[in-house]
This record gives sequence, C-alpha cells and structure tokens, in this order.
Amino acid sequence: MAADIETAVVGGGVIGLAIARALARAGHEVMLLERHSRVGTETSARNSEVIHAGIYYPPGSLRAQLCVGGKEMLYAFCAENGVTYKRCGKLLVATQADEIPKLEAIAATAAKNGVGDLKRLSADDVRALEPQVACVAGYLSPSTGIIDSHGLMQALEGHIAASGCTVVLNTEVIGIAAGDDAFTLETLSGSERGSLTARNLVLAAGLGATALGRMLAWRAGYTQPETYPARGHYFALSGRAPFQHLVYPMPIGAWLGVHLTLDVSGRARFGPDIEWCDSVDYAFDEQGGKRLARFESEIRRYWPALPAGALNPDSVGVRPKLYREGEPVADFAIHGPRQHGIERLVALYGIESPGLTSSLAIGDLVTRLLCEGHERP
Repeated sequence: MAADIETAVVGGGVIGLAIARALARAGHEVMLLERHSRVGTETSARNSEVIHAGIYYPPGSLRAQLCVGGKEMLYAFCAENGVTYKRCGKLLVATQADEIPKLEAIAATAAKNGVGDLKRLSADDVRALEPQVACVAGYLSPSTGIIDSHGLMQALEGHIAASGCTVVLNTEVIGIAAGDDAFTLETLSGSERGSLTARNLVLAAGLGATALGRMLAWRAGYTQPETYPARGHYFALSGRAPFQHLVYPMPIGAWLGVHLTLDVSGRARFGPDIEWCDSVDYAFDEQGGKRLARFESEIRRYWPALPAGALNPDSVGVRPKLYREGEPVADFAIHGPRQHGIERLVALYGIESPGLTSSLAIGDLVTRLLCEGHERP
C-alpha cells in the first residue's frame, strides 16, 4: 500500500522549514507538521537573530562547516526574497590584557574554519568604529550580520506552499512506528486523534526532538542523544542605541557572554545569559533585581557609559543543548541511517546556535542524507 505522503517533516521552526523547502526543491512531496498555531514560536523566535560568521566552532565540526557555508546561502536567499537583513559586522573585544590570548585563539580558529575576513584592531581602531566601546584589542568580523528571522520563516513557508507542499499547524505527533515501507505517525489536533503514513521521515523538533526519538526502536548499539534545555534572558536598551556593530566580549566556557546585538530596526538587546533548567519556561525571572545587576556589570566591561536604569526585561529563549552544565560543548547531531540503522529517517538533535545561520545548509544536508543510497519510487 502506498504511503499517504512521500516525506513528513516534524517541527516547524526555521530548521524544519528549511528542510521542507530543500526537499520540495529536490522534488519530494512534503508535509510539515507543527504542534503550535504558527511556525517558529519556540527557539526560532527567541534568539539574537544574528547571521554568524563561523568564528568560534571547532574546525571540521558540523557547526563550523554548516555555519560558514550557510551564511552566504542565507544572505543570498534574503536578497532574492526580500527578507530584511544587514551586514552590520561584529566587534569581538578583549577588555583586559589577559584576554588577548583567548582573542587570538578565536581568530586562529576562525581562519581554520575558512573565515578569512577578520581584521585585527587596536583599542584606538575599535574606538574609531564605536566610540563608546572600551577594550584593549579586538577583531572586526565584517561578514557577521542580523536578520529578520520571522520574515525568513515566512519566506520559507511561502516557498513550501508554492511548491505544492503543505504546512499543517496545530498538529502534534504523539506516536511513531517504523514499518518496512513507511512510517506511521499518530497525531493529535485539538481533541481529535488521527494518523498518516509517510515513506520518509525527518525529525526536526528542536526542544521536542528527544521525546519524539524515544518513540522509535533504534538499532542495537545506537544511543539516542539527550537534550538539555538552557534558558537565556535578554534585556533591551531604552532609547536609541549608540552602536552600529554587534559587540561580543570574550566567551566564558560554552557561553559567549552578555553580548550586544541589534535588530534590523536598530533596537539594541543584551544577552543571552545561560541558566540550565529541567523544563521549558519562557517567564522572565528578574531574581529580585540580581539578574539586572549581573547584566549591568558584564556590559560595563565593554560599555562603561551604560546609563543607570537603561535596561528593561525583554524576552527569554530556551536552547536545546546536547550537553549538561560543565560538560564539553557537543556538535550538532544530524543522524541518518548510517548512525541509527532506520532506513529513510533523518533525526536532528541539539540544533541551537548557529542553527539559524546554518538553516539552509542543514536543509541541503538532510536532503542528501535522506536520498543517500536510495532510489525514489
């Protein structure tokens, strides 16, 4: 019996949308299933909206390869589809002398990743670009930018619809069974249960990826990645920002620090911080003013003139991480049949930053993995 749909993609964030678009471009009949009433309401809607250059990630990692390749794909897509973006550039700054070795190590990693446009700056050079920034040395990353992530997701959704494929909202996948010729998905839409079959399946559910994976029987010896949520708070700057570039201090372990980002309208935000949690919670926790005090202290390392009372609570994002606090940073996990042993299935775990930048490249990679070694009927 033929499957109801050729390829089902579960998860309607920017990653799922990019995958569905790539598969549709490859000729697949695609149905994307999203449990919320709109696409991109979780991780994809609650981030810094930065187009990353590929500076920090270990050479040879998926994060590095997909970010460096994906950023130019993303810039081109935005230009071709009217998605608002800006190559504003980023200043990576060392605020004291003992941070300079870390600054140079990051620049060396960037070069190994193929990021060849970083420009070394003295403190005076940085002040010439951003008079309010205090540091002892820095680098300019001209290929870093910002994007309207909601506009991007709308454009991707439009491409999917124009190809004759469908995005089905308010539909949660509550069961998955892998058969010889098709996957059977049990769904819940409101109070109505349903089911559909798909020849191919992609799990791109972000924070829900591990729960979906537990519904499948994996090959002996395969360990499904575990996802650990981590919250990040953002504060917004009142009034007009006196900056033209993004500003990033030196990272602390896996955390990139309280950095300054701008959105496409010029509004400035600071964050995110990192707070490991047991569940997904988007409520802003001010901690009785302690969080604000920490943010102000971190920001004044590179912006001493931050006015008192200039920061307001803005938003909270939750990132799906593949490691726990204190553990080494894990690479993206994009697993096809070679890893898990289930034919015609690709499962993605831990797609956090730079997932937005990498989204179109991830879509192409998943399409290759799904078609690898298989003739389409």
